[in-house]
Amino acid sequence: MKAGTLARIAEAQGKRQGLVVVTRLADGAQCLVDSSGVSGELQLAAAAREEVAALLLSGRSAALSGEPGCFARAYVPSPRLLIVGAVHIAQALAPMAATAGYEVTVIDPRGAFASPERFPGVQLSDEWPDEALARLGLDAATALVALSHDPKLDDPALELALPSELFYIGALGSRRTHEKRLERLRAAGLGELTVRIHSPIGLDLGGRAPAEIAVSILAEIIQVRHRGATA
Repeated sequence: MKAGTLARIAEAQGKRQGLVVVTRLADGAQCLVDSSGVSGELQLAAAAREEVAALLLSGRSAALSGEPGCFARAYVPSPRLLIVGAVHIAQALAPMAATAGYEVTVIDPRGAFASPERFPGVQLSDEWPDEALARLGLDAATALVALSHDPKLDDPALELALPSELFYIGALGSRRTHEKRLERLRAAGLGELTVRIHSPIGLDLGGRAPAEIAVSILAEIIQVRHRGATA
């Protein structure tokens, strides 16, 4: 691999940014594809660009049907899940997500909730959500779920999340609760972005127990990561 390409890969990984390297196997011509576009000597057809965009989202590598003879190698950061609210659902969701390959951080300034005893082996933050998210960064390989059911915690997180590159944003609450949330976010000038919020959160699997809700949330996150928000 060319030195310049290796440098770009290292830079992208350091910034937790996804990058796809497309190589034409016949002569080694390459192009690099990230969220900002395509660069390099290899020109891609529109169909191939769509394929690469999907690979950039999912992190998979594959031969391109839209560009015969070309192989796309995806370099993407490990997926992360940021959970706001150290509640019962979070206790079930955190280990499930970790098993599925997500780096999990639970954020809650309430020490009685975000304790190692309740979340063994889970990375915890006792910062206020806006402080924690500003420190952790909100990139395209990260999902955020607001589960505290407390506007003082959930709203600041959502206000930072909505304009970001996060691939998934979900918030716990009934339809009535969510409508009140939307009113507050519209008042904060984020009305057009509120369509990004998945609420009621999770796929409708019918379960109501905390662990069942956690399964539905993780299922929806995985679905959006691999198929997009309109799946």
